[in-house]
Amino acid sequence: MTTKPKARKFRIKRAAPSAGQADTGSSQPQPVKAVQRDAPVPKSSAKPAAPQATAASGASSPEQVDSGNTIDAIRQEGLTGRQLRMARRVAQKHKLPATSDFDAVRLLRAKGIDPFQRSNMLELVVPQAGAEPHEGGAPDAFASQPASDGGAGAAKGRVQLPQTVPVKKQQLPSTEVSPADRRAQEMFNIQRDIARRRRRKTGLLLVRLAFFVMLPTFLAGYYFYAIATPMYATKSEFLIIQNEGSGGGGPLGGLLPTQFATNSDSIAVQGFLQSKDAMLRLDQDVGFKSHFTQDWIDPIQRLSADPTNEEAYKVYKKNVKIGYDPTEGMIRMEVAAADPQVSADFSRQLIEYSEQRVNNLSQQKREDQMRDAREGFDRAEIDRRAAQEALVRLQIEGSTLDPEGVIASLRAQISQLETQVIEKEIELASLLNNSRPNQSRVDGARGTLEILKTQLNLLNSKMTDVSRGENSLAELAARIQIAQADLAARDMMMQSALQTMEQARVEASRQVRYLTVAVEPIASEEPSYPRAFENTILAFLVFAGIYLMISLTASILREQVTS
Repeated sequence: MTTKPKARKFRIKRAAPSAGQADTGSSQPQPVKAVQRDAPVPKSSAKPAAPQATAASGASSPEQVDSGNTIDAIRQEGLTGRQLRMARRVAQKHKLPATSDFDAVRLLRAKGIDPFQRSNMLELVVPQAGAEPHEGGAPDAFASQPASDGGAGAAKGRVQLPQTVPVKKQQLPSTEVSPADRRAQEMFNIQRDIARRRRRKTGLLLVRLAFFVMLPTFLAGYYFYAIATPMYATKSEFLIIQNEGSGGGGPLGGLLPTQFATNSDSIAVQGFLQSKDAMLRLDQDVGFKSHFTQDWIDPIQRLSADPTNEEAYKVYKKNVKIGYDPTEGMIRMEVAAADPQVSADFSRQLIEYSEQRVNNLSQQKREDQMRDAREGFDRAEIDRRAAQEALVRLQIEGSTLDPEGVIASLRAQISQLETQVIEKEIELASLLNNSRPNQSRVDGARGTLEILKTQLNLLNSKMTDVSRGENSLAELAARIQIAQADLAARDMMMQSALQTMEQARVEASRQVRYLTVAVEPIASEEPSYPRAFENTILAFLVFAGIYLMISLTASILREQVTS
């Protein structure tokens, strides 16, 4: 908080007119004005106080009175501070004992030296019309003024210093100024200068804001409200689901939700809809480029007469927006066009492309799985058939369908005959143990025993024949056993291939994807773009942010350079 200083006034007694004032023709003394805080105080104004005090209180000698009157007359000439400092330097150069700046002027004039001579001046004084050079050699700038005004018009040849203020008007400040008033005046001047600079900087800031922020914002708003062609947006939503009717999705099929199972497919479809391939197909089928090259579309949104694919793709990405929500598995699409019906047609066409792409994503995988399964089953079936043919061929070559059965039959017969032989031998031994055996019964038993042994020998020889050699029943039975084992293995392999093919069929059925449209594309009746108010506010924020960044960067660089 700054306290505004108050002006102080002093009642000062009027002093008697000096001799210098009497010489100039003034009949009345000049009153001393009250000191105010806004009057400027020169640096050398406090020095001439001593001669005035001497003149007011009375001099002790005529030389001092004459010196005081001369200094008082020089003071009334209205010399500037620069001229007084120049006179002091000239006096110091000539080693004159000057007590003040006015005394230096008096001493220099007493010695006949003009302190304001051309050689002693730092700047030339431009003479007025009709001026004549004075004794010092410099042109008298006040030669045309009358003598009453301190000029040399009445008395030519008189040395007259240049006047900065008229002699009659007293404009010199009072010498009696307190330090507090001077400090208050300086503070007031500083505050006024600060306020002036703040106003200037504020004005410049407003000009810069108007040029770099408000003007671009106004142009952007004018475009959005008056020039931009209205665009009609058609919104649609669809999702990709898989076949859950068979297979169960493997061991973890029931644990994974559908949206996670089809996450990769949804991302692939989203990428396809945002690709240049979709734009080219859309242009080929329904004329995407031709729609945006019409003359009634504004120049910023309109394509050129013969646009390239890159230019059309930029417009495609701007007007076709695809979003995918992984938590819900929903794909949201928004297609904007200058005509509402065209926008709906574009949206339906893109959905059809997406359905085709979904079918093609898993088709190759399903075909590969089924092809491998079919090939494995076909090989197993061919091998099983070859094993069956080998077994039948062996059976035909051995003239018997079951060599093992033949061998087993022979073995059974041999075993039976051996049993009968043993029984007859026991019976014969029993008959011979009698003291008087019946000869007929003994002979009958012996004959039966011989017959059994003969038959047993025949069976043994037959058994030996079928068990030896390359074409024996034993070898044939072994080969048939190997063929039967091979056939059994081929049967197992065929069953495994059949099971694999069934699993592949189930997996292929589970890999099938379906695109389900949740929200059908319907033509809009009101334009959705441009959003004039929102876009204007956004343009204002963008331009303001750019200006703020540039201003901060410039301020930081300026501070770094100056420091």
